[in-house]
Amino acid sequence: MTGSIVFDPLLPWLFIAVLATLAALGVGLALWRGLQGWALRALAALVVLAALAQPSYQVEDRAPLSNIVLIVEDKSASQSLGDRLNDTTNAAVSLAAQLNARDNTEIRRIEVRDGEGDTGTLLMSAVSDALAEEPRGRIAGIFLLSDGRVHDLERTPDLPAPLHLLLTGKETDWDRRLIVKNAPAFAILGEPVTLTLRVEDDGAAPQATSTVIDISVDGAEPQRFDMPIGEDIELPITLPHGGLNVIQFTIPTADDELTDRNNTALVQINGVRDRLRVLLVSGEPHAGGRTWRNLLKSDSSVDLVHFTILRPPEKQDGVPVTELSLIAFPTRELFLEKIEDFDLIIFDRYKRRGILPAIYLDNVANYVEGGGAVLVAAGPDFASADSIYRSPLADIIPAEPTARVIERGYRPAITDLGNRHPVTSGLAGADTWGRWMRQIEVDPIGGDVVMSGIDDKPLLVLDRVGEGRVALIASDHAWLWSRGFEGGGPQLDLLRRLAHWMMKEPELEEEALWAEPTGQTMRIIRRTLDETVGKVTVTRPDGSEEEITLNEVTPGRFEALYTGPEIGLYRLAEGDQDAVVGLGPAAPREFEQTIASGDLLEPAVDGTRGGVRRLEEGLPSIRAVGEGRPAAGRGWLGITPREAFETLDVTQTPMLPGWLVLLLASGLILGAWLREGRRT
Repeated sequence: MTGSIVFDPLLPWLFIAVLATLAALGVGLALWRGLQGWALRALAALVVLAALAQPSYQVEDRAPLSNIVLIVEDKSASQSLGDRLNDTTNAAVSLAAQLNARDNTEIRRIEVRDGEGDTGTLLMSAVSDALAEEPRGRIAGIFLLSDGRVHDLERTPDLPAPLHLLLTGKETDWDRRLIVKNAPAFAILGEPVTLTLRVEDDGAAPQATSTVIDISVDGAEPQRFDMPIGEDIELPITLPHGGLNVIQFTIPTADDELTDRNNTALVQINGVRDRLRVLLVSGEPHAGGRTWRNLLKSDSSVDLVHFTILRPPEKQDGVPVTELSLIAFPTRELFLEKIEDFDLIIFDRYKRRGILPAIYLDNVANYVEGGGAVLVAAGPDFASADSIYRSPLADIIPAEPTARVIERGYRPAITDLGNRHPVTSGLAGADTWGRWMRQIEVDPIGGDVVMSGIDDKPLLVLDRVGEGRVALIASDHAWLWSRGFEGGGPQLDLLRRLAHWMMKEPELEEEALWAEPTGQTMRIIRRTLDETVGKVTVTRPDGSEEEITLNEVTPGRFEALYTGPEIGLYRLAEGDQDAVVGLGPAAPREFEQTIASGDLLEPAVDGTRGGVRRLEEGLPSIRAVGEGRPAAGRGWLGITPREAFETLDVTQTPMLPGWLVLLLASGLILGAWLREGRRT
């Protein structure tokens, strides 16, 4: 129990001060006039003022509260190296036993695991959360059992007691790690992208100047190179294909190295095309000719060369030949010398006029066989005797004209196969598309019919020829969609998909297998024109295999979610399709730096006058120290007893009861009056 004097004034202290000032002036006046009772008047004023302040004697019944000590155990992935986890557990048990032996002390043990995703060790966040749950006035000390590799120092709270770090690991530990810098998410095909590689030795590493590094793309046979240690090496890489390219860098594990988890790095880069080079060859002028040009020119990623035949050779109108054009059209250069520079050639209502000799068209067929792409937008000319089908291009065009041109309104439709083909699947609003008014009747001789027109006759046919691809649109009225006729249709979207399919973009391959990784989970996707697919075989980084069943989510698209049990490179296979994907970083944040060190936490520890001690040197003893005093010394660490308490009861007794105030004040005033009365 403790006692103290408290005041509970009847009036605000300002009013009491004013009254005290007036009383002092009155006493001073009495003294100046020589009144003998001035002292008694002063005592009476003091009694009244003291009564207004209402002093009381307060007695508190207190119960002491225990001191709280936090023991925070780091059990993140980096603590699994060597004997760190076992040392942490043993030290926590011994430390708790020491603290429990002290009077009036409670222990709070907190375990810290890896943060979500790849956020690393969130040790200070755990300390901040623990302090938020406990009264700060009872915290006597905080002990961190960790390798010191924390990743949330910015969350360090205002600490009310000494902070100590008991450091795991050994001074003889060393580690070699591989670092890949400036790896972009995207890179342009055909242009080298520069990655910066570095190999570093940390800790008590043996003397070494170089090692070797293996580099593989998409799981192919790796190439080996010499790699210096401690130097940045710039490595230019040209992506081999569009879409996701998985590049793996690996250095061998050295003897006595702490871990090999940071000896591998996975870089995943999407290959994209810089520009799409298109050659548009327009035959007889028609209403849709400018539409093709406008559509292609509206895309900033398209470089367009447009050749339009405005005056056929057989036309005789007396105009001098020298006035027919500004320059001669470079047909030889385009169709013989520079044809390989184009990604796509479009023939829009083109027919044989003698402008392009058969040898040029034969070279176009060879261009497709070698990996090029040709799109034929057919008009009535395709059904005529001058059709380009009656040329060397017949070997690559997937449908033969019947010589019939149907002039009748119809609404283009997607076939059952087209609903599964990536070029036409999911095109929105098929029921609301505007009509076309002409269709060229053709008989398919190969390829896939993905759109149909009048009486389900082929309208859009896609085919693979050799290494290249060919598309045939059996109508010249696609331009009606861009004009908004009867609501229009997705001409631009269809054209872009066609171009990307012909450019062999992975996302538009009709037979494809790939995965979209998110952390440790990947979405496996298989696209096919078949009705069913087999199970996907997943080969883990350790070589073990697992079969995954896919479910059809949309026509031709099968998916499944798979969570990988470990970080690294996974291989997928189904039928003749295969893919590789990396799950998570090959060197997680926990393994970027693995050598135990107290450097990161030293400022926070010094700010509370705590200490850093290695567990391999033995567990220090615990002492009580005064608040603000040094809390660490040779072989010991300190806690600060807080002497906190809980108030159970409070009793207040007035020191000036009302009757006593009245008696004293009245007596003093009467005494002053009598004394001054005798003087007169």
